Amino acid sequence: MSHKEGAMRNWFHIFPKNTGLSSYVWIIFCLLPFYFIIRSASFIEITFGIIMIILFFIAYRLSFISTSGFVYLWVSAEMAISIFMTLHFGYFYFSLFLAIFIGNIQNKIGFFTLYSIHLLTTIAAINIGFFIKNDLFFSQLPFIIIGLIGVILLPFNMYNRNKREVLENQLEDANKKISELVVIEERQRIARDLHDTLGQKLSLIGLKSDLAGRLIDVNPISAKNEINDINQTARTALKEVREMVSDMKGAKLKDEVIRIKQILKAAEIDFTIEGNPQLESTPLLVENVLSMCLKEAVTNVVKHSQATCCSIMIKQSHDELAIEVHDNGIGITGSADSFKGHGLSGMRERLEFVNGNLSIESSNGTIVNLRVPKVIKETKQEGLV
Repeated sequence: MSHKEGAMRNWFHIFPKNTGLSSYVWIIFCLLPFYFIIRSASFIEITFGIIMIILFFIAYRLSFISTSGFVYLWVSAEMAISIFMTLHFGYFYFSLFLAIFIGNIQNKIGFFTLYSIHLLTTIAAINIGFFIKNDLFFSQLPFIIIGLIGVILLPFNMYNRNKREVLENQLEDANKKISELVVIEERQRIARDLHDTLGQKLSLIGLKSDLAGRLIDVNPISAKNEINDINQTARTALKEVREMVSDMKGAKLKDEVIRIKQILKAAEIDFTIEGNPQLESTPLLVENVLSMCLKEAVTNVVKHSQATCCSIMIKQSHDELAIEVHDNGIGITGSADSFKGHGLSGMRERLEFVNGNLSIESSNGTIVNLRVPKVIKETKQEGLV
């Protein structure tokens, strides 16, 4: 039985987190039974009631960590204690704890079985309680009605919510696998294109180089012709590689800025930008790297910063290209190197690949600085290097 789904996965979570109720409400539900039992005149009754409360929470805790049929034993014990507290002390709110737990049981048969038993026993106990402790039950009649509605609806609400979370997690895993397959396919396509483009020409260059080496003393003119062919073949190969790279769908900074604006808007984070995202004389590889790093930086703002506004500043100087991402969030505590999970390590490695660097400051939020040296784009007339 998979009854530990969603927010209830951790056994130490006594208070359910995904019910829409604050933890303070559950604290009140935990304290209320002491109020009800203190109203009893007998010291023995008060002592016995406190023991029942402690036993209930012990069983409630054990029901979360049980992975076998023992979970039914603990739930049965909780139901018995809940009925006893309802009949003897007029406290029926333990039934809400049970309703929440039953809603986290993902086994369909187990869910409906426990739901039916719990609903029937709760209704029966409350009806009997009206005859035994008439005044006490009538004084809290509105709360009893609300509690019964909770016992009826909360298990289905939790059950459906956990099912949806499972499906969302499965969808997320499927999307990740699809993304990985797309990356693998793209790598294979690039490998095929490079092989088809360069393989034959490099083989031809190797053969002509061997031939030119043999002819250089015997027939210098023929050797010179072979060398000219090698030069021309190399130029043709270089031209084809450049065309292939330029045709690849690289991430343009101006396009990435548009997507970032949409992401921040969806996250209800105000966005401002300074500078021109249309980069001048910047190689495609460098622009690709900057775009990926900028996307990662903004993703960190959305996921971790708790910011309400984010600004991006793009500075293009004669010898350097710099992008600054500034948010007004909670900032980064500790060293930046400890935040590998936030993608900072990957960002730094990408920037170092193009001789760039990454720096992070915590000042009224977080400031991420991306810097790469300015590289002049090669012209069409440039020869073979």
